[in-house]
This record gives sequence, C-alpha cells and structure tokens, in this order.
Amino acid sequence: MQLTVRYFAGARAAAGRSEETLAAGRSLDELVDELSTRHGERLAMVLKAASFLVDGVACHDRQAPLPAGVTVDVLPPFAGG
Repeated sequence: MQLTVRYFAGARAAAGRSEETLAAGRSLDELVDELSTRHGERLAMVLKAASFLVDGVACHDRQAPLPAGVTVDVLPPFAGG
C-alpha cells in the first residue's frame, strides 16, 4: 500500500528528486515529518511554507490518513505574478 509524492520547483531541488513512493496510511503531517527526516533541513524549510494537493485537491485536514494510491503534490510558494 503506497502513495506517490511529487516535488515541484524549490521542493524538487531540496529533495534532490522529482518524486518518490512511500507507504500510505499516515497523515499529511506524519508524511511531512518523515520527508523532513529523510531529506534534511533544506527540504524541511520548504515543507513549512509549502501547499499540498492530494490527487489534485487542496488538503485541509492534515490529520486524515492518506489512502493507498494517492498522489501528494508538494508546491512551494512561487514568485512572480
């Protein structure tokens, strides 16, 4: 039972990859903690300011378990306008 995490822009640079597969069943907050531990302080800083989409929908309940098969997009703040 897995989920996919996709990194965009500065999150991709901080993680050193564009995506990875992890075990499902944890909450978004738990996933963020694991990613911070796995990839270090640089990604942890990006994750603090990032927005998250779960299967293309903004995630508002960061405590709800993430089911198997979903894709979590990590979107850091973007500059420009």
